[in-house]
Amino acid sequence: MEANTPSHRYAPSQSTMFEVFLRIGLVVLLVSACARIIWPFAGILLWSAILAVMLYPLHLRLAARLGNRSSALLIGLVGVAVLLVPIVFVVTSVGSSVFSFVASLQNNSLTMPRPPSWLADVPLIGGKVTETWALIAANLPAAVAKYGEVLKRPAAWLVSFAGGLATGELSFVLSFGIAAVLVAYGRGSGEFVQRVLERVSGSEELSARLVSLSVRTIRGVAIGVVGVAVIQSLLLGAGFFTIGLPAASLLTLAALLLAIMQVPGILVTLPVVLYVFATEATTSAILFLIWTVVAGLSDNVLRPLMLGRGLEVPMPVILIGVIGGMLADGLVGLFVGPVLLSVAYALLMEWLQQQTVHSELPIGSLGS
Repeated sequence: MEANTPSHRYAPSQSTMFEVFLRIGLVVLLVSACARIIWPFAGILLWSAILAVMLYPLHLRLAARLGNRSSALLIGLVGVAVLLVPIVFVVTSVGSSVFSFVASLQNNSLTMPRPPSWLADVPLIGGKVTETWALIAANLPAAVAKYGEVLKRPAAWLVSFAGGLATGELSFVLSFGIAAVLVAYGRGSGEFVQRVLERVSGSEELSARLVSLSVRTIRGVAIGVVGVAVIQSLLLGAGFFTIGLPAASLLTLAALLLAIMQVPGILVTLPVVLYVFATEATTSAILFLIWTVVAGLSDNVLRPLMLGRGLEVPMPVILIGVIGGMLADGLVGLFVGPVLLSVAYALLMEWLQQQTVHSELPIGSLGS
């Protein structure tokens, strides 16, 4: 008789299934509501977490002498004062330069010196560049009428980018403040992340390895790539501003972009050096050339000192991170993008390596 007993008593009742779907729906609703609130601050929170990971070893050293909260407060204040002040100066200068340039184009008040005589002898592009330069210097309205449609979209993008720089400055201020708080609770934050990863991966050893890999990648890329790029661009910018270049802020920003993307800075410095030799006194131009060469080669000294050993992230990953991050989140995304993609790349390589190891194991060892 028991063999013929129907199995409907083992099937979940409709009320039980309804409760399960209700719980899942409430969880999804809660997660979506929290994501909707946090999403506008996603870039700032990511950059704050990156800064906290970078600064945590320094916090441990200072906390032994000053205490946990005093160390975090000192790091936040010094970070804002030392790192933010030059960034604010460059960003403000970039914004004013862009707005002045666009306003000069609209008012036909832009003035340029005559092109140097040697420019026409440059192969391939010398003649065309000389012709365009001479037209702008002699008759700006005619140049605007001729090239206005071509420059309309880039000019609109420059205005939009300059308008977003103020938001970027505020984002950096908030990021350092949040990073100081995260540093103060660094131990608890690290344990929370590891518990979440352990819950997802199901392995304590794997979660610890993923946390360690992420931390090393963040510090390696943020300090060895972004940090070196910031220092190098500030050194080059100091030379640009000292020599009195009219677009020093824009050139500094271009040098920063190229340095983060691991592209040789000579693409910016060589035309600038040629322009300085054409417009400045010989002694000043030679001194500027020496300073530019020293600043341009500084990454060869800084990167081995600051970049993590054994950390190799392909240049295309960093390039996509820089461009995509800047388009998505502006100034903050410029720094968050390459770090975030580098971490994702490192985790992907770790996962592929684990898959390869498991696939190469003998069949008998899998069952042992």
